[in-house]
Amino acid sequence: MIDKSYAIIDVETTGNGIHGNRITEICIVLLKEGQIIDKFTSLVNPECAIPSFITGLTGIDDNMVRDAPTFREIAKRVLEMTSEAIFVAHNVNFDFNVIKGEFKKLGYSFVRKKLCTVRLSRKLIPGLNSYSLGKLCSALGISLEGRHRAEGDTDATVILFQRILSLDPDSKVINTFLNIRSKEATLPPHLKSESLEALPSETGIYLFKDQKGKIIYAGKAKNIKQRVLSHFYDKKNKEFALCQATHSIDHEITGNELIALLLESEKIKRHYPQFNKAQKKPIAPYCIISYTNRKGVVQLAIDRSDATSHSLEVFYTRAEAVEKLEQLCIEYQLCPRYCSLQSTTGNCSHYKIKNCKGICDGKESTALYNMRVQKGLAALKNDQKSYLIREQGRTLGEDSFIMIEDGIYKGYGFVDETAQIIRPEDCKVFLQLQSHTYHTTKIIQGYLKKNGEKNIIPL
Repeated sequence: MIDKSYAIIDVETTGNGIHGNRITEICIVLLKEGQIIDKFTSLVNPECAIPSFITGLTGIDDNMVRDAPTFREIAKRVLEMTSEAIFVAHNVNFDFNVIKGEFKKLGYSFVRKKLCTVRLSRKLIPGLNSYSLGKLCSALGISLEGRHRAEGDTDATVILFQRILSLDPDSKVINTFLNIRSKEATLPPHLKSESLEALPSETGIYLFKDQKGKIIYAGKAKNIKQRVLSHFYDKKNKEFALCQATHSIDHEITGNELIALLLESEKIKRHYPQFNKAQKKPIAPYCIISYTNRKGVVQLAIDRSDATSHSLEVFYTRAEAVEKLEQLCIEYQLCPRYCSLQSTTGNCSHYKIKNCKGICDGKESTALYNMRVQKGLAALKNDQKSYLIREQGRTLGEDSFIMIEDGIYKGYGFVDETAQIIRPEDCKVFLQLQSHTYHTTKIIQGYLKKNGEKNIIPL
Protein backbone atom coordinates (compact mmCIF):
# COMPACT_ATOMS: atom_id res chain seq x y z
CA MET A 1 0.00 0.00 0.00
CA ILE A 2 1.34 3.39 -1.04
CA ASP A 3 1.61 5.90 1.82
CA LYS A 4 -0.70 8.85 1.43
CA SER A 5 0.57 12.40 1.05
CA TYR A 6 -1.14 15.13 3.01
CA ALA A 7 -1.12 18.86 2.25
CA ILE A 8 -1.83 20.68 5.52
CA ILE A 9 -3.08 24.15 4.64
CA ASP A 10 -4.17 27.38 6.27
CA VAL A 11 -5.22 30.62 4.63
CA GLU A 12 -5.86 34.10 5.98
CA THR A 13 -8.49 36.06 4.08
CA THR A 14 -10.24 39.42 3.68
CA GLY A 15 -13.28 37.98 5.47
CA ASN A 16 -15.91 39.07 2.94
CA GLY A 17 -18.10 35.98 3.09
CA ILE A 18 -17.33 32.69 1.41
CA HIS A 19 -17.87 34.04 -2.13
CA GLY A 20 -16.21 37.43 -1.65
CA ASN A 21 -13.29 36.10 0.38
CA ARG A 22 -9.81 36.75 -1.06
CA ILE A 23 -6.61 35.22 0.27
CA THR A 24 -4.11 37.48 2.04
CA GLU A 25 -1.71 34.74 3.21
CA ILE A 26 -1.25 31.03 2.60
CA CYS A 27 0.88 28.27 4.06
CA ILE A 28 1.10 24.68 2.79
CA VAL A 29 3.08 21.90 4.45
CA LEU A 30 3.44 18.63 2.54
CA LEU A 31 3.53 15.54 4.75
CA LYS A 32 4.47 11.99 3.72
CA GLU A 33 4.93 9.01 6.02
CA GLY A 34 4.29 11.47 8.83
CA GLN A 35 7.30 13.61 7.91
CA ILE A 36 7.49 17.11 6.41
CA ILE A 37 8.91 16.96 2.87
CA ASP A 38 8.03 20.47 1.59
CA LYS A 39 6.70 23.80 2.81
CA PHE A 40 5.43 26.93 1.10
CA THR A 41 4.45 30.22 2.79
CA SER A 42 3.54 33.53 1.18
CA LEU A 43 1.62 36.71 1.69
CA VAL A 44 -0.89 37.19 -1.13
CA ASN A 45 -2.11 40.41 -2.71
CA PRO A 46 -5.92 40.06 -2.57
CA GLU A 47 -6.35 42.84 -5.17
CA CYS A 48 -8.82 44.55 -2.87
CA ALA A 49 -8.78 46.46 0.42
CA ILE A 50 -8.35 44.53 3.67
CA PRO A 51 -11.04 45.46 6.24
CA SER A 52 -9.77 46.99 9.48
CA PHE A 53 -11.32 44.24 11.63
CA ILE A 54 -9.30 41.65 9.68
CA THR A 55 -6.12 43.67 10.19
CA GLY A 56 -6.94 43.78 13.90
CA LEU A 57 -7.26 39.98 13.95
CA THR A 58 -4.34 38.95 11.73
CA GLY A 59 -2.07 41.99 11.70
CA ILE A 60 -2.06 41.87 7.88
CA ASP A 61 -2.77 45.26 6.29
CA ASP A 62 -2.80 46.73 2.78
CA ASN A 63 0.83 47.86 2.98
CA MET A 64 2.06 44.35 3.81
CA VAL A 65 0.46 42.78 0.74
CA ARG A 66 0.96 45.62 -1.75
CA ASP A 67 4.08 44.04 -3.28
CA ALA A 68 3.10 40.42 -2.54
CA PRO A 69 2.27 38.05 -5.43
CA THR A 70 -1.35 37.68 -6.48
CA PHE A 71 -2.99 34.26 -6.26
CA ARG A 72 -2.59 33.90 -10.03
CA GLU A 73 1.19 34.13 -9.54
CA ILE A 74 1.31 31.38 -6.89
CA ALA A 75 -1.47 29.18 -8.31
CA LYS A 76 0.97 26.81 -10.05
CA ARG A 77 2.85 26.23 -6.78
CA VAL A 78 -0.43 25.50 -4.95
CA LEU A 79 -1.42 23.00 -7.63
CA GLU A 80 1.98 21.27 -7.55
CA MET A 81 1.93 20.83 -3.76
CA THR A 82 -1.66 19.56 -3.58
CA SER A 83 -2.03 17.56 -6.81
CA GLU A 84 -1.07 14.18 -5.33
CA ALA A 85 -2.07 14.95 -1.75
CA ILE A 86 -5.12 14.92 0.47
CA PHE A 87 -6.19 18.43 1.44
CA VAL A 88 -6.05 18.78 5.25
CA ALA A 89 -7.09 21.80 7.32
CA HIS A 90 -8.62 22.72 10.63
CA ASN A 91 -12.25 23.35 9.59
CA VAL A 92 -11.35 22.16 6.11
CA ASN A 93 -14.43 23.38 4.24
CA PHE A 94 -13.51 27.00 4.91
CA ASP A 95 -9.93 26.84 3.58
CA PHE A 96 -10.86 24.50 0.73
CA ASN A 97 -13.78 26.64 -0.48
CA VAL A 98 -11.68 29.82 -0.37
CA ILE A 99 -8.92 28.23 -2.47
CA LYS A 100 -11.51 26.65 -4.77
CA GLY A 101 -13.03 30.11 -5.23
CA GLU A 102 -9.65 31.61 -6.15
CA PHE A 103 -9.11 28.95 -8.82
CA LYS A 104 -12.64 29.47 -10.10
CA LYS A 105 -11.81 33.15 -10.71
CA LEU A 106 -8.89 31.92 -12.82
CA GLY A 107 -11.15 29.58 -14.77
CA TYR A 108 -9.94 26.35 -13.17
CA SER A 109 -11.76 23.63 -11.25
CA PHE A 110 -10.08 22.67 -7.96
CA VAL A 111 -11.01 19.17 -6.78
CA ARG A 112 -9.26 17.35 -3.94
CA LYS A 113 -10.04 14.74 -1.29
CA LYS A 114 -10.43 16.47 2.08
CA LEU A 115 -9.82 15.77 5.76
CA CYS A 116 -10.90 18.02 8.62
CA THR A 117 -8.75 18.01 11.76
CA VAL A 118 -11.70 19.33 13.79
CA ARG A 119 -13.83 16.31 12.91
CA LEU A 120 -10.90 13.88 13.19
CA SER A 121 -10.04 15.28 16.63
CA ARG A 122 -13.63 14.90 17.79
CA LYS A 123 -13.50 11.25 16.73
CA LEU A 124 -10.02 10.30 17.99
CA ILE A 125 -9.67 12.72 20.94
CA PRO A 126 -13.21 12.79 22.39
CA GLY A 127 -14.42 14.58 25.50
CA LEU A 128 -12.83 18.01 25.09
CA ASN A 129 -14.86 21.15 25.78
CA SER A 130 -13.73 22.85 22.60
CA TYR A 131 -12.13 21.80 19.34
CA SER A 132 -10.98 25.20 18.18
CA LEU A 133 -7.32 25.15 17.17
CA GLY A 134 -6.26 27.29 20.13
CA LYS A 135 -8.11 25.22 22.73
CA LEU A 136 -6.99 21.92 21.17
CA CYS A 137 -3.35 22.97 21.17
CA SER A 138 -3.62 24.12 24.76
CA ALA A 139 -5.24 20.84 25.85
CA LEU A 140 -2.66 18.72 24.00
CA GLY A 141 0.42 20.79 24.87
CA ILE A 142 1.06 21.84 21.26
CA SER A 143 2.95 25.09 20.79
CA LEU A 144 0.95 27.64 18.81
CA GLU A 145 2.91 30.73 17.86
CA GLY A 146 1.70 33.33 15.40
CA ARG A 147 -2.02 32.72 15.96
CA HIS A 148 -4.23 33.86 13.06
CA ARG A 149 -1.25 33.88 10.73
CA ALA A 150 -1.08 31.20 8.06
CA GLU A 151 2.32 29.76 8.98
CA GLY A 152 1.72 29.69 12.73
CA ASP A 153 -1.67 28.00 12.39
CA THR A 154 -0.37 25.53 9.78
CA ASP A 155 2.64 24.54 11.89
CA ALA A 156 0.36 23.80 14.85
CA THR A 157 -2.10 21.89 12.62
CA VAL A 158 0.79 19.75 11.30
CA ILE A 159 1.71 18.67 14.85
CA LEU A 160 -1.97 18.04 15.61
CA PHE A 161 -2.36 15.95 12.45
CA GLN A 162 0.78 13.96 13.29
CA ARG A 163 -0.82 13.23 16.65
CA ILE A 164 -3.98 12.12 14.86
CA LEU A 165 -1.96 9.81 12.59
CA SER A 166 -0.36 8.21 15.65
CA LEU A 167 -3.82 7.59 17.15
CA ASP A 168 -4.99 5.95 13.92
CA PRO A 169 -1.99 3.75 12.97
CA ASP A 170 -3.91 1.53 10.54
CA SER A 171 -5.70 4.58 9.02
CA LYS A 172 -9.06 2.98 9.78
CA VAL A 173 -10.70 6.26 10.83
CA ILE A 174 -9.03 8.31 8.09
CA ASN A 175 -10.08 5.81 5.42
CA THR A 176 -13.64 5.99 6.74
CA PHE A 177 -13.56 9.77 6.46
CA LEU A 178 -12.17 9.53 2.91
CA ASN A 179 -14.80 7.01 1.81
CA ILE A 180 -16.78 8.54 -1.04
CA ARG A 181 -20.02 7.49 0.66
CA SER A 182 -19.01 9.13 3.92
CA LYS A 183 -20.51 12.55 4.63
CA GLU A 184 -17.65 13.49 6.96
CA ALA A 185 -16.15 15.87 4.40
CA THR A 186 -19.39 17.81 4.00
CA LEU A 187 -20.66 17.89 7.57
CA PRO A 188 -20.21 21.06 9.66
CA PRO A 189 -16.95 20.84 11.62
CA HIS A 190 -18.57 20.73 15.07
CA LEU A 191 -21.47 18.38 14.26
CA LYS A 192 -21.21 14.75 15.29
CA SER A 193 -22.03 12.34 12.48
CA GLU A 194 -24.33 10.53 14.93
CA SER A 195 -26.57 13.62 14.98
CA LEU A 196 -27.16 13.25 11.25
CA GLU A 197 -27.67 9.49 11.44
CA ALA A 198 -30.38 10.02 14.06
CA LEU A 199 -32.45 12.23 11.75
CA PRO A 200 -35.55 10.56 10.25
CA SER A 201 -36.68 10.73 6.63
CA GLU A 202 -40.13 11.88 7.74
CA THR A 203 -42.15 15.09 7.89
CA GLY A 204 -41.49 17.48 10.76
CA ILE A 205 -39.25 20.26 11.99
CA TYR A 206 -35.51 20.43 12.65
CA LEU A 207 -33.56 22.77 14.92
CA PHE A 208 -29.92 23.77 14.42
CA LYS A 209 -28.26 24.61 17.75
CA ASP A 210 -25.02 26.32 18.68
CA GLN A 211 -22.39 25.27 21.23
CA LYS A 212 -24.56 26.44 24.13
CA GLY A 213 -27.65 24.62 22.87
CA LYS A 214 -29.34 27.80 21.66
CA ILE A 215 -31.57 27.41 18.60
CA ILE A 216 -29.98 29.31 15.70
CA TYR A 217 -32.22 28.02 12.89
CA ALA A 218 -35.65 26.38 12.73
CA GLY A 219 -36.92 24.71 9.58
CA LYS A 220 -39.65 22.36 8.40
CA ALA A 221 -39.37 19.54 5.88
CA LYS A 222 -41.29 16.71 4.29
CA ASN A 223 -38.06 14.69 4.60
CA ILE A 224 -36.06 15.98 7.60
CA LYS A 225 -32.76 14.20 6.85
CA GLN A 226 -32.77 15.17 3.17
CA ARG A 227 -33.54 18.81 3.93
CA VAL A 228 -30.85 19.06 6.62
CA LEU A 229 -28.28 17.61 4.22
CA SER A 230 -29.19 20.21 1.62
CA HIS A 231 -27.99 22.93 4.02
CA PHE A 232 -24.53 21.34 4.08
CA TYR A 233 -24.24 21.26 0.28
CA ASP A 234 -25.46 24.83 -0.18
CA LYS A 235 -22.53 27.21 -0.76
CA LYS A 236 -24.35 30.48 -0.02
CA ASN A 237 -22.66 32.71 2.57
CA LYS A 238 -25.58 32.41 4.98
CA GLU A 239 -25.74 28.60 4.75
CA PHE A 240 -21.98 28.28 5.23
CA ALA A 241 -22.08 30.53 8.31
CA LEU A 242 -25.02 28.51 9.69
CA CYS A 243 -23.14 25.24 9.28
CA GLN A 244 -20.01 26.68 10.90
CA ALA A 245 -22.04 27.66 13.98
CA THR A 246 -23.98 24.38 14.27
CA HIS A 247 -22.99 21.96 17.02
CA SER A 248 -26.12 19.81 17.25
CA ILE A 249 -29.45 19.21 15.52
CA ASP A 250 -32.76 18.31 17.14
CA HIS A 251 -35.93 17.30 15.36
CA GLU A 252 -39.61 16.66 15.96
CA ILE A 253 -41.77 14.46 13.74
CA THR A 254 -45.21 15.94 13.03
CA GLY A 255 -46.68 13.46 10.56
CA ASN A 256 -47.93 16.16 8.19
CA GLU A 257 -46.79 19.41 6.65
CA LEU A 258 -49.47 21.64 8.22
CA ILE A 259 -48.38 20.97 11.81
CA ALA A 260 -44.74 21.23 10.68
CA LEU A 261 -45.42 24.73 9.29
CA LEU A 262 -47.29 25.80 12.43
CA LEU A 263 -44.62 24.39 14.76
CA GLU A 264 -41.82 26.00 12.75
CA SER A 265 -43.64 29.34 13.08
CA GLU A 266 -43.99 28.83 16.84
CA LYS A 267 -40.26 28.05 17.25
CA ILE A 268 -39.27 31.14 15.26
CA LYS A 269 -41.62 33.34 17.30
CA ARG A 270 -40.41 31.92 20.64
CA HIS A 271 -36.66 31.60 20.02
CA TYR A 272 -36.01 34.27 17.37
CA PRO A 273 -33.22 32.17 15.74
CA GLN A 274 -30.22 34.04 14.39
CA PHE A 275 -30.32 32.50 10.91
CA ASN A 276 -34.08 32.66 10.26
CA LYS A 277 -35.29 35.67 8.31
CA ALA A 278 -38.88 34.83 7.40
CA GLN A 279 -41.50 35.30 10.15
CA LYS A 280 -39.10 37.06 12.52
CA LYS A 281 -40.53 40.51 11.88
CA PRO A 282 -43.78 40.95 13.82
CA ILE A 283 -46.58 41.77 11.39
CA ALA A 284 -49.69 43.45 12.71
CA PRO A 285 -52.63 42.41 10.52
CA TYR A 286 -55.55 44.63 9.60
CA CYS A 287 -58.56 44.13 11.84
CA ILE A 288 -62.15 45.39 11.92
CA ILE A 289 -62.88 46.91 15.32
CA SER A 290 -65.89 48.65 16.85
CA TYR A 291 -66.25 51.46 19.39
CA THR A 292 -68.92 53.91 20.57
CA ASN A 293 -68.30 57.57 19.73
CA ARG A 294 -69.30 60.64 21.78
CA LYS A 295 -72.73 60.73 20.13
CA GLY A 296 -73.41 57.14 21.19
CA VAL A 297 -73.11 55.80 17.64
CA VAL A 298 -71.31 52.47 17.27
CA GLN A 299 -68.57 53.04 14.72
CA LEU A 300 -66.58 50.50 12.76
CA ALA A 301 -62.96 51.04 11.80
CA ILE A 302 -59.86 49.35 10.44
CA ASP A 303 -56.92 49.00 12.79
CA ARG A 304 -53.60 47.20 12.85
CA SER A 305 -53.03 45.17 15.98
CA ASP A 306 -51.07 42.15 17.18
CA ALA A 307 -54.02 41.26 19.39
CA THR A 308 -55.69 39.20 16.67
CA SER A 309 -57.53 37.13 19.25
CA HIS A 310 -59.63 40.19 20.18
CA SER A 311 -60.42 41.41 16.66
CA LEU A 312 -63.58 40.62 14.73
CA GLU A 313 -61.77 39.51 11.61
CA VAL A 314 -58.17 39.49 10.37
CA PHE A 315 -57.02 40.63 6.92
CA TYR A 316 -53.62 40.57 5.23
CA THR A 317 -54.16 43.82 3.31
CA ARG A 318 -56.04 47.03 3.97
CA ALA A 319 -57.90 46.55 0.69
CA GLU A 320 -59.39 43.27 1.96
CA ALA A 321 -60.56 44.98 5.16
CA VAL A 322 -62.09 47.88 3.20
CA GLU A 323 -63.91 45.45 0.92
CA LYS A 324 -65.41 43.66 3.95
CA LEU A 325 -66.54 46.95 5.50
CA GLU A 326 -68.16 48.00 2.22
CA GLN A 327 -69.97 44.66 2.14
CA LEU A 328 -71.28 45.23 5.68
CA CYS A 329 -72.39 48.77 4.80
CA ILE A 330 -74.39 47.59 1.82
CA GLU A 331 -75.90 44.52 3.50
CA TYR A 332 -76.94 46.26 6.75
CA GLN A 333 -77.51 49.77 5.35
CA LEU A 334 -74.75 51.31 7.43
CA CYS A 335 -73.22 54.76 7.03
CA PRO A 336 -69.84 54.91 5.16
CA ARG A 337 -68.82 57.81 7.39
CA TYR A 338 -69.38 55.82 10.59
CA CYS A 339 -67.63 52.83 9.04
CA SER A 340 -64.46 54.89 8.43
CA LEU A 341 -64.84 54.54 4.68
CA GLN A 342 -64.67 58.28 4.12
CA SER A 343 -63.26 61.25 6.00
CA THR A 344 -65.94 63.85 6.43
CA THR A 345 -67.75 65.66 9.23
CA GLY A 346 -70.93 66.16 7.28
CA ASN A 347 -73.30 63.87 5.45
CA CYS A 348 -71.81 60.77 3.84
CA SER A 349 -71.23 60.85 0.09
CA HIS A 350 -69.56 57.56 -0.75
CA TYR A 351 -68.97 56.91 -4.44
CA LYS A 352 -70.45 53.38 -4.26
CA ILE A 353 -72.56 53.07 -1.11
CA LYS A 354 -75.81 55.05 -1.36
CA ASN A 355 -78.16 53.24 1.02
CA CYS A 356 -77.33 55.07 4.28
CA LYS A 357 -80.60 55.87 6.12
CA GLY A 358 -79.35 59.23 7.39
CA ILE A 359 -77.68 58.64 10.75
CA CYS A 360 -74.96 61.07 9.61
CA ASP A 361 -77.42 64.02 9.24
CA GLY A 362 -79.87 63.22 12.06
CA LYS A 363 -82.59 61.54 9.92
CA GLU A 364 -82.31 58.21 11.77
CA SER A 365 -82.24 57.45 15.47
CA THR A 366 -79.03 56.23 17.04
CA ALA A 367 -80.81 53.24 18.59
CA LEU A 368 -82.13 51.92 15.27
CA TYR A 369 -78.79 52.45 13.56
CA ASN A 370 -76.86 50.71 16.37
CA MET A 371 -79.20 47.71 16.14
CA ARG A 372 -78.18 47.19 12.51
CA VAL A 373 -74.52 47.64 13.42
CA GLN A 374 -74.86 44.96 16.08
CA LYS A 375 -76.45 42.62 13.53
CA GLY A 376 -73.46 43.19 11.26
CA LEU A 377 -71.05 42.54 14.12
CA ALA A 378 -72.93 39.36 15.03
CA ALA A 379 -72.64 38.19 11.43
CA LEU A 380 -68.91 38.85 11.51
CA LYS A 381 -68.56 36.88 14.71
CA ASN A 382 -70.58 34.00 13.29
CA ASP A 383 -68.12 33.85 10.42
CA GLN A 384 -65.42 32.94 12.96
CA LYS A 385 -66.17 29.24 13.06
CA SER A 386 -64.92 26.56 15.44
CA TYR A 387 -63.57 23.47 13.74
CA LEU A 388 -60.82 20.86 13.63
CA ILE A 389 -58.56 20.01 10.75
CA ARG A 390 -58.03 16.24 10.91
CA GLU A 391 -54.75 15.12 9.35
CA GLN A 392 -52.50 12.07 9.37
CA GLY A 393 -50.44 11.41 12.47
CA ARG A 394 -46.86 10.44 13.11
CA THR A 395 -47.42 6.68 13.03
CA LEU A 396 -49.87 4.12 11.68
CA GLY A 397 -53.06 4.16 13.71
CA GLU A 398 -52.59 7.79 14.79
CA ASP A 399 -54.32 10.95 13.57
CA SER A 400 -53.47 14.55 14.26
CA PHE A 401 -55.75 17.54 14.67
CA ILE A 402 -55.43 21.31 14.50
CA MET A 403 -58.00 23.18 16.61
CA ILE A 404 -59.54 26.52 15.64
CA GLU A 405 -62.05 27.99 18.11
CA ASP A 406 -64.09 31.07 17.12
CA GLY A 407 -61.60 31.68 14.32
CA ILE A 408 -58.60 31.52 16.68
CA TYR A 409 -55.87 28.89 16.30
CA LYS A 410 -55.56 27.09 19.65
CA GLY A 411 -52.97 24.41 18.92
CA TYR A 412 -52.59 20.84 17.74
CA GLY A 413 -52.62 17.32 19.12
CA PHE A 414 -52.41 13.62 18.31
CA VAL A 415 -55.12 10.99 18.89
CA ASP A 416 -55.89 7.39 18.00
CA GLU A 417 -57.37 7.24 14.51
CA THR A 418 -60.56 5.68 15.94
CA ALA A 419 -61.14 8.56 18.38
CA GLN A 420 -64.43 10.43 17.90
CA ILE A 421 -63.96 14.17 18.30
CA ILE A 422 -66.99 16.40 17.75
CA ARG A 423 -66.83 18.85 20.69
CA PRO A 424 -64.05 21.18 21.92
CA GLU A 425 -63.83 19.33 25.23
CA ASP A 426 -63.17 16.07 23.38
CA CYS A 427 -59.79 17.25 22.17
CA LYS A 428 -58.60 19.67 24.84
CA VAL A 429 -57.05 16.87 26.90
CA PHE A 430 -54.78 16.09 23.91
CA LEU A 431 -54.26 19.71 22.88
CA GLN A 432 -50.77 21.24 22.83
CA LEU A 433 -51.52 24.93 23.20
CA GLN A 434 -49.92 27.28 20.69
CA SER A 435 -49.98 31.00 19.90
CA HIS A 436 -52.40 32.53 17.42
CA THR A 437 -50.50 34.96 15.18
CA TYR A 438 -50.65 36.61 11.80
CA HIS A 439 -48.40 33.87 10.45
CA THR A 440 -50.45 30.95 11.83
CA THR A 441 -53.59 32.54 10.38
CA LYS A 442 -51.91 32.78 7.00
CA ILE A 443 -50.68 29.17 7.19
CA ILE A 444 -54.14 27.81 8.04
CA GLN A 445 -55.91 29.90 5.42
CA GLY A 446 -53.37 28.75 2.83
CA TYR A 447 -54.08 25.13 3.80
CA LEU A 448 -57.86 25.64 3.51
CA LYS A 449 -57.50 27.34 0.14
CA LYS A 450 -55.48 24.38 -1.15
CA ASN A 451 -57.41 21.51 0.45
CA GLY A 452 -60.95 22.85 0.88
CA GLU A 453 -63.32 21.24 3.39
CA LYS A 454 -62.28 17.59 3.01
CA ASN A 455 -60.44 17.37 6.38
CA ILE A 456 -62.69 19.76 8.32
CA ILE A 457 -64.71 18.65 11.36
CA PRO A 458 -67.09 21.37 12.64
CA LEU A 459 -67.19 21.81 16.42
